[in-house]
Amino acid sequence: MNTPLLSLQGLTKAYPGVVANDSVSFDIGEGEVHALLGENGAGKSTLVKMIYGLVKPDSGKMLLRGAAFAPSEPRAARADGIAMVFQHFSLFDALNVAENIALGMEKPPALRDLAARIREVSETYGLPLDPFRTVGDLSAGERQRVEIIRCLLQDPKLLIMDEPTSVLTPQEVEILFETLKKLRSEGTSILYISHKLEEIRALCDAATILRLGKNVGECVPSETSARDMAELMVGTVLQTPERAGRAFGEMALDISGLSVPSPSAFGTALKNVHLAVRKGEVLGIGGVAGNGQDELLGVLSGEILTAADAVKLMDRPIGRLGPTARRRLGLLTAPEERLGHAAAPNMSLTENALLTGSVREGLERNGFLRWSETQSFAERIIAEFDVRTPGPENAARSLSGGNLQKFVIGREVLQRPEVLVVNQPTWGVDASAAAAIRQALLDLAAKGTAVVCISQDLDELMEIADSFAALNEGRLSAPRETADLSVEEIGLMMGGAHGMEVAHV
Repeated sequence: MNTPLLSLQGLTKAYPGVVANDSVSFDIGEGEVHALLGENGAGKSTLVKMIYGLVKPDSGKMLLRGAAFAPSEPRAARADGIAMVFQHFSLFDALNVAENIALGMEKPPALRDLAARIREVSETYGLPLDPFRTVGDLSAGERQRVEIIRCLLQDPKLLIMDEPTSVLTPQEVEILFETLKKLRSEGTSILYISHKLEEIRALCDAATILRLGKNVGECVPSETSARDMAELMVGTVLQTPERAGRAFGEMALDISGLSVPSPSAFGTALKNVHLAVRKGEVLGIGGVAGNGQDELLGVLSGEILTAADAVKLMDRPIGRLGPTARRRLGLLTAPEERLGHAAAPNMSLTENALLTGSVREGLERNGFLRWSETQSFAERIIAEFDVRTPGPENAARSLSGGNLQKFVIGREVLQRPEVLVVNQPTWGVDASAAAAIRQALLDLAAKGTAVVCISQDLDELMEIADSFAALNEGRLSAPRETADLSVEEIGLMMGGAHGMEVAHV
């Protein structure tokens, strides 16, 4: 047999209260696209951080082309040919593409020479980029291209990709896959992390499955169904969300002719937005990142104030009310950014439960906190939404991204909202947890809650939404029933390729 490019042998890493990786071993072949699968908290992030030099293993070893490999920092990993595209982009909005790429290089060439190299590499791999465009003006898909090109300029032997398609339209995913297949044909190995199992089946040559920090199996994705892979990840039979038949009630949330500027210099202004959701209805709003999703959630949450009658809750004007007043009336929101917006990173889960639950859960009285009730609320969220954590006293930043997402969604769902607005509810969440979150949203709707689900996951919107509208450059299309739509049509609507006209709902 040929020597594998990278061999992991018995890698173990423990943190207080949890073993993140427990004697993990597997090989990545030369020119192989190898999937790393596992539910949230399975140990995927810790493992790739060890490969990339961000974390030192407690025991075990790695071999790169047969030689000992133990990077002390990412710089050392990059010097040995390891590159990584992270799930969260690390780019400066105010700088242009070439300047951002130069910041990640040890000895960057002159900007003009670097720009020429960026054009050459981006065109070679089908990811065209203007090196002098300001990053703040780029779409999410274009920003990902910057990260990928930055890696390709290193001529990597192994490219690690963490949830690379979570912010892309179906058309952009096709372009990315063509790029990855070209890299594979040139001998580059790719370690691919994703919860989108049909993508894994279409792209990857092999897959390693982690569960609770251990390697529990390997498979050939093209020969394994998505359901079988999901069940290997969770160790149980996967439950499919069920949509109960329901009749819609009175109008719960109504926006009419709303136009507001973005508070961010690189944001997207909302333009003549009309939106209406009835009790018991799930409205799905799709769009590529950066087309006004954050601004729309800000308008609905009360973080961006408007004219009083521009936003109505149960026919009551609330446009001038802030988040706390809206929560009191039953309009709850869960933003996309988990750490820093939906949760305070250094606060405990109990404290984070208090931050949004104090009003509706009665967690304070006469200016004093009801600490035991707050802790009980946090424990209920952890139990009912299967949040993997040693306890409610742990800081939010200690949770994996998917487990923190389950906590954030559970915190809002358990407060029995009249209207719930969620942005990217299952972003970076494994198949089992995603199914549980989607079922929770459907159950809420069945009880009469109006749900607005803003998402870039088209399968998710097709699965739970009764109607769909596309957000493009701050304009919202007229809704259509999801039963009448194909995923291809939705993808085109998200990209603005259908010449949509905004119509009043």
